Amino acid sequence: MNLFEGCYNQSLSSRLHWINEPVNWTFQEDRSLSVAAPAMADFFIDPSGETNKASAPYLYTWLKGDFSIVTRVSVEMKQQYDSGCLMMMADDRNWAKLCFEFFENQPSILSVVTRNTSDDCVSGPVEARQPYLRAARSGNCFAFHYSLDGEHWKLVRYFGMDCPEEMKVGVVAQAPISEGSHARFEQLTIGEAGSGDIRTVE
Repeated sequence: MNLFEGCYNQSLSSRLHWINEPVNWTFQEDRSLSVAAPAMADFFIDPSGETNKASAPYLYTWLKGDFSIVTRVSVEMKQQYDSGCLMMMADDRNWAKLCFEFFENQPSILSVVTRNTSDDCVSGPVEARQPYLRAARSGNCFAFHYSLDGEHWKLVRYFGMDCPEEMKVGVVAQAPISEGSHARFEQLTIGEAGSGDIRTVE
């Protein structure tokens, strides 16, 4: 099920909600979502204690139990860390995101898992303009994957996080150190987590 169905212009379906709704966002005729992230927009709790940001536009739905979620993302990459992400949030101190991000002057895949403080894991550069991002849940286990074509997937990260049965899941546009950026999400498709090990995409 594509959650962008039933959305148009600046009208959301009843299942979708904003945290930090941006000034500029819209659904195109093809149902893709265009989001302008404002300056310095980010979700990150620095382990040093110096920074606690929760300002990026986050469009989410509530999901209960096990699931998989896929989006295809492109990003206007002007400055370091400009990105578009999938994010899963238990609460404001426990969340995880998988990002297509401008890192060291290259389009890259990164992930962040936050359990009161955030880590920051760089998986590496990717030769893609519109990769697919996938997150899956099985109990309190989670897996992040990305794909260049939507068929062949590479595991980015497998981790555990204590979460309630129901949590927020959706997409984020970020511009952590820049004057703003733009991300486009082609879809937001919910599916079953699948049987067996969620590290493998069926």
